[in-house]
Amino acid sequence: MPYAMASSTTAASTVGSAKPLTFPRYFYHQITAKPQAVTNVNLRGQTALVTGSNCGVGLETSRQLLDLGLSKLILAVRDKAKGQRAAADLAKGRADFDPATIEVWKLDQSDYGSVVAFAARAQTTLARLDIAVLNAGIGPARLSYNAATGHDEIVQVNYLSTTLLALLLLPLAKAARPRQPRPTRITLTLCEAAAFTRHFPVGNAEAPVLAALDAPGKAAKNTGDRMCVSKLLGQFFVAKLASVVPPSVAVVNAASPGSCHDSRFDRDMDGTAAGAVSKAFLRHFGHTSVVGARMMTDAAVRHGEETHGQFLSFQKVVR
Repeated sequence: MPYAMASSTTAASTVGSAKPLTFPRYFYHQITAKPQAVTNVNLRGQTALVTGSNCGVGLETSRQLLDLGLSKLILAVRDKAKGQRAAADLAKGRADFDPATIEVWKLDQSDYGSVVAFAARAQTTLARLDIAVLNAGIGPARLSYNAATGHDEIVQVNYLSTTLLALLLLPLAKAARPRQPRPTRITLTLCEAAAFTRHFPVGNAEAPVLAALDAPGKAAKNTGDRMCVSKLLGQFFVAKLASVVPPSVAVVNAASPGSCHDSRFDRDMDGTAAGAVSKAFLRHFGHTSVVGARMMTDAAVRHGEETHGQFLSFQKVVR
């Protein structure tokens, strides 16, 4: 898995060595890396969707795609009222901006039915899909289980529903390919925290991974570690999907926005003692969501098939 930081340059990305990612190594890059805004990319005529796009990194990634000339943007959000406010914010200050450029679609990743309905709407109404940034995720303070599926909600939202949506978008990517200058880019928002997972159950016939993750126990109560697990599962998925989906149909990759102090991802934790300490730390060392979004935009628009199945950390492919 891609847990090393990058060191040598290729045509479109920087590819790293096999050094393992430790927290001190990650922290060093967090405070020294200077993610650059994407420029010299023209997205005119293109269509993109961004999940979890009403605030934080998703909102700022959407803004950056519009700044690059994007012609149609789908904001995929759980709360349509918040999505409409985000759309108004994104439209503000743009001369001659057509409000029809932005559409707000409902997507609740706690509900498989909502994910299926969203994908069906995309397949029936979008003539093309150039970019899909699957960014929605949660970092709750307490463990809870999905009432419909029985799965841990962190794994449900961050992994299961995200990967289901990626799979359901593939038929659209294939059908739209003749109408696009390049294959669809599907970029998942993951993070380096995958490397810091402490309790990952090894599945077998008697105890599959999901069943082990759903089982009560001391490890299950650590929501921070469970978030790491959800991101590690995402790493496995990206690598596996890229092995069966040719990059001529869709380029599938993942990237991290780094640690952002204003992302709202961990807003549920802010009311806890640990969350208050973490927030104070991030105010000094974390990026803004604008800077974090640069890394997601970079992964989605500035790279080609050399990133298929790969993970980008601080705008560099790592292996």
